[in-house]
Amino acid sequence: MNDLILETRGLTKEFKGFVAVKDVDLKVRRGAIHALIGPNGAGKTTVFNLLTRFLPVTAGRILFRGEDITGERPAQISRRGIVRSFQISSTFPHMTVLENVRVALQRKLANSFHFWRSERSLDALDGKARELLAAVELTEHAELQAVELPYGRKRALELATTLALEPELMLLDEPTQGMAHEDVGRVVELIKKVAADRTVLMVEHNLSVVEDLCDTITVLARGAVLAEGTYEQVSGNPAVLEAYVGIADE
Repeated sequence: MNDLILETRGLTKEFKGFVAVKDVDLKVRRGAIHALIGPNGAGKTTVFNLLTRFLPVTAGRILFRGEDITGERPAQISRRGIVRSFQISSTFPHMTVLENVRVALQRKLANSFHFWRSERSLDALDGKARELLAAVELTEHAELQAVELPYGRKRALELATTLALEPELMLLDEPTQGMAHEDVGRVVELIKKVAADRTVLMVEHNLSVVEDLCDTITVLARGAVLAEGTYEQVSGNPAVLEAYVGIADE
């Protein structure tokens, strides 16, 4: 079991009598791209909120690298190397692309919370920030304000700011949501690139993206694990097909 980076055992979340996540056993292998899929309301984002402690766990355990992190705070989870992106774009719109990445990198500095210091004190981060922008193909947009970027490029910027935190495990929540077809392809290639030396757990509705990217897929329905395996295994599972009736395979 040493190849597991993340594991949940009986993970459960109840809201005043409504069970949103029920007894989820999840095993994410180190270096894998692992997807959580399922119909709307299946509990996928709730699982992410539990893993990052945005929500308290009702029952069960969360283990990261074999250590129980169930009771830790979100900041502790992040410091361990578990970093999350969200469904809604979360850049600083009126800062430049470069400045957005520098803010993420600032955490590494001993003076990261010394807000009275000159902006020039952050110039030392420019080299690394530009490396990250190059990794997500945003070099030529470095001086643009984030608000000026097309939506797909904003998602690429979010990948850069996530990478700036040096994650060991990246949690990507709907990374291609709302994108035009050409942007989806670009972001898929970027995820492949940034996943080369880290682990990715992602929630994704676009099943063609899941097929292209993911090594292992866990299907949730009504808060519980319905199936798990490769895309070929889960896409041919009658229970999965039933759960997806009326949902388009894009």
